[in-house]
Amino acid sequence: MMKQAFDHAADWLGGTGGDAGDGAEGAEPPSRYRAVFISDLHLGTPGCQAGQLLAFLKASPCEQLYLVGDIIDGWQLRRRWYWPQAHNDVVQKLLRAARKGCRVVFVPGNHDEFARGFIGHQFGGIEVVEEAVHVTAAGQRLWVTHGDYFDGVIQCAKWLAYVGDSLYEFTLRLNRYLNHLRAKFGLPYWSLSAYLKHKVKKAVNFISDFEQAVAQEARRRGHHGVVCGHIHRAEMREIDGILYCNDGDWVESRTALVEHHDGRLELVHWDSAPARRPAQVPGQVVSA
Repeated sequence: MMKQAFDHAADWLGGTGGDAGDGAEGAEPPSRYRAVFISDLHLGTPGCQAGQLLAFLKASPCEQLYLVGDIIDGWQLRRRWYWPQAHNDVVQKLLRAARKGCRVVFVPGNHDEFARGFIGHQFGGIEVVEEAVHVTAAGQRLWVTHGDYFDGVIQCAKWLAYVGDSLYEFTLRLNRYLNHLRAKFGLPYWSLSAYLKHKVKKAVNFISDFEQAVAQEARRRGHHGVVCGHIHRAEMREIDGILYCNDGDWVESRTALVEHHDGRLELVHWDSAPARRPAQVPGQVVSA
């Protein structure tokens, strides 16, 4: 099954198929952002909010697009094949952006680690790299990495990570059921897993340790900041003089990190309301 997932992923990255859901080929709209960072899409799982992601990508043309890991969920695809049209539409949108002049950089994560075998290559104009350094318009050097190398469970007990992934998928299924009921009563979306992350002491400690470790490594490398994903918690704050940016995910939070043309960095949340406009996360803007 993993070989099947890899073969399909290679075909998609190679540019096969049409630009479903994106309309006819034509001139790209002016770039809204200088750069966009997204991660943890988990294409290939029922939890991926592909429709919302596609709407965000269409509304957010940019000069540089960083895919910061866990774009395709090889772990879940190996267990059970799941790939609806909406997921193919997202991939084709990414390929089309690359063809139209956007620099698209893919930094594989632990869930799409199969792509690490192709570091240094391009597929359909998408660069596959182990890590990247993005220089903002304000001259800030941001180290771009998925972050799984700083997860002790991933590095030291991968079997436990697989167990945790299965439990997390169960939580997401339960979360979808609960939100279906909430919607019937007119209540807004609520994330069970995010609630547990904030309430369970060990989870809170893990997130704090992860953030400190990533920021410390960015400092050691001589960068001004770091952009990562992996823990599905959007955050932008300074840690001991280093700008720590986590762009969140597209399973729960629907968040992205964006750089404006003047160098300002902003963490945005894609609102599912009919207007479908990215809303600033309170207190999450860094000026040039």
